[in-house]
Amino acid sequence: MSDKFTQWFESAKAFTHPRVVTMLFYGFSAGIPILLIFSSLSLWLREAGLERSAVTYFSWAALGYSFKFVWAPLVDRISIPLLTQKLGRRRSWILFSQLLIMAAIAMMALSNPTNGTNALTIMALGAVFLGFSSATQDIVIDAYRIESAGSDLQAMMSSSYIAGYRIGMITAGAGALYLAQTLGSSMESYSYAAWKWTYLIVALTMSVGIVTTLMIQEPEGNQRQSSDLSTQEMIRFLVMFAACVGAFIAIFVLTKTITSDYTNKLQDLLGNQSLASFLVELVRLALTFTATYLVAKILMTVKVVEKQVFHETYIAPVKDFFVRYRLQGPWFLLLLIAFYRISDIVLGVIANVFYQDMGFSKIEIAAISKTFGLIMTISGGFLGGILTIRMGVLRVLLLGAVLSAATNLLYMGLSYMGHAPNMLIAVIVADNLAAGLSLAAYIAFLSALTNIKFTAMQYAIFSSIMTLFPKIIGGYSGSMVDAVGYPTFFLLTAIMGIPVIALIIKAKNKVELDVSQ
Repeated sequence: MSDKFTQWFESAKAFTHPRVVTMLFYGFSAGIPILLIFSSLSLWLREAGLERSAVTYFSWAALGYSFKFVWAPLVDRISIPLLTQKLGRRRSWILFSQLLIMAAIAMMALSNPTNGTNALTIMALGAVFLGFSSATQDIVIDAYRIESAGSDLQAMMSSSYIAGYRIGMITAGAGALYLAQTLGSSMESYSYAAWKWTYLIVALTMSVGIVTTLMIQEPEGNQRQSSDLSTQEMIRFLVMFAACVGAFIAIFVLTKTITSDYTNKLQDLLGNQSLASFLVELVRLALTFTATYLVAKILMTVKVVEKQVFHETYIAPVKDFFVRYRLQGPWFLLLLIAFYRISDIVLGVIANVFYQDMGFSKIEIAAISKTFGLIMTISGGFLGGILTIRMGVLRVLLLGAVLSAATNLLYMGLSYMGHAPNMLIAVIVADNLAAGLSLAAYIAFLSALTNIKFTAMQYAIFSSIMTLFPKIIGGYSGSMVDAVGYPTFFLLTAIMGIPVIALIIKAKNKVELDVSQ
């Protein structure tokens, strides 16, 4: 018994390690932006009088998280003038991204959505800017975490990061709701000034991450497998990147004018507006990706960027994954990664709007959903970590998938009961405990799939894929609720989890993971 107690004590003691504590503060810094794009912004726009479907479309601004693998190699291989020389590669990029995050939040704060289309457009651009900056910070923090400590500390650093991340989320979630209501904004009496100062104050909390960056040391470890880009290569790569982004935006904007016509025609054919809109947008997205690929191909053909440099930067990490898992089915694994969190993410986009529609005030939402939910999520995370060690990652991954789908049915019950604080507490306890447990197992799963030689790029790809399709579908959650109502919507989100459960059951018999790496 004493030996077991000693082992538990030594494990707990590792949480006081400087690197582990650093990840707590970095987790806080990473957790701030996401709710300013999702739930807090949703309530702001709803109070400003926007339609529910328009509110959830703003969730697409966070797609930067889903495409961060595109510029992850550039962050890994490009130096920032002056900053990199003084701070080092990782710290300079972390600091740079943190300053961009503060600027993006301020841009949103200074845009009143009730001032017309132009103001709403500026706010949307600010949200996209925030998503891009925050995703960049995530890329570099992941790289810093991996390079700054050995495998013996990685689990502790990840747990500390998750705890800090949730605290950051509660600051930008519950904290923002408290501030906005205290400063005088509500559904009955909208106040732009209240929301403006709320966002500006939350932007200042990013100083926690900035101070941390200035105090820590640059990591000594470096797992990057390719050399730094020369100045000429860097300029050429940036030109290609800018051209590809320009092509993506141009096609996306140009196709917008014909989207409504095709949506109406498809709606007449299918008899379902939400489905028609989804299919048209899916084709539109495919066209933008095709145009982007063609631009990149042309630029490589004319040798704006050498194929060898492109191969080292983008192809080698992807090829490594497919080679290592060729016998176990790489596409099967990617499918599991892509849809594991679909039940949580699709529901999460509309959650705050749902609470408000049920008659809960911002104070109630903050106290129950955010503050109390934070405790349960962190508890679930630690429980998931312990169970993963005891039971294995795939078994806990399966348990998390079952619980995530099942807890969505509790929201269905709440939708029938209306304003029932005790029921809301029960829903939040179950949902957040399940979310914390499943996320801990999921991170262990992604880490086990990652090759240490290509950690930054491969982890960026995995974490991008895991949110891409759920967020696209989540962008229509408001329209889905308008079409079928809350009870049926929550039932559908639970049903979305059934294929995921089937994938994990198949993976248990097919995939061998090395969780020790």
